[in-house]
Amino acid sequence: MGKNNKIIESGLKERDDYNKMETEVLICDNVYKNIQHKTIIKGVSFQIKQGEILGFIGPNGAGKTTTIKLILGLQKLTKGTIKINGYNIEKNFEKAIQKVGTIVENPDLYMYLSGYENLKLVANLYSEIDKTRIDEVVKLVGLENRIKDKVSKYSLGMRQRLGIAQAVLHKPNLLILDEPTNGLDPEGIKQIRDLIVKLAKEEKMAVMISSHNLAEIENVCNKICIIKNGEIVEQNNIEAIKKETSKGGYTIEVDSVEAAKKVLNCEVQEQKIVVNATREEIPEIIKKLVKKDIKIYSVTENIISLEEAFLKKTGGNIIE
Repeated sequence: MGKNNKIIESGLKERDDYNKMETEVLICDNVYKNIQHKTIIKGVSFQIKQGEILGFIGPNGAGKTTTIKLILGLQKLTKGTIKINGYNIEKNFEKAIQKVGTIVENPDLYMYLSGYENLKLVANLYSEIDKTRIDEVVKLVGLENRIKDKVSKYSLGMRQRLGIAQAVLHKPNLLILDEPTNGLDPEGIKQIRDLIVKLAKEEKMAVMISSHNLAEIENVCNKICIIKNGEIVEQNNIEAIKKETSKGGYTIEVDSVEAAKKVLNCEVQEQKIVVNATREEIPEIIKKLVKKDIKIYSVTENIISLEEAFLKKTGGNIIE
């Protein structure tokens, strides 16, 4: 009995500590994983806060899937700590995993049943899910008009949305998605992207996305975590990472680069010049060019894409 009391007290303390932090839903602290005497995950640490969307990216074999399995308790930690909602994943697994939803690539669906029947099967696993909640989630994922149809008649994008509906049915506050837009057409990708943003904003979920689609990660995530060879090489908000790796400055398209070079200290790229200047300095630069009768066709800030930033951060490793 004394041992049980200690376990309960430990769980209550973890919960109280979490309540003090309030917003940190997932904490990975110095996580290691060894497989057959080889260290696969090396000191991985990151956090996801309430309402935040984290893009978890890296080259193939970097350790993304292994990290997700460790978070979900599907593999045992070698060293380190993972806490979800303040509960240690090893010491209080049931409490830690209680408010977690996940979908890995293709959701598990019964094709011969309707979308609604699929949701009912999941709802039967929980005592607190009623018809009102099912209807609420159906509306949330935008399947009201097709929910009574058989899943075999659904498009791939609709199946992904139904999978997400299953994952959020029990009102999790952490949603982990592995390749949620894999194989989708542009319209399907947009629908999933909009849904993820909606879940983070309206349901206050912390969302972790592992994906090869860096353009979509850039569109949907608040921040990213880059993993390479089992180690985190960068974690920050996307704009900060792009700014850090960008050469900066502005590119100005003119009618005469030769004339512009006489006026400004700049580099030349075809019929464009590149100036190392801040936003505040651009009006004065334009004035100088205009005074010399140099025509200006466009002024563009030099901002690199997330893919370019990723390649710089990983030393040229690509996501295949």
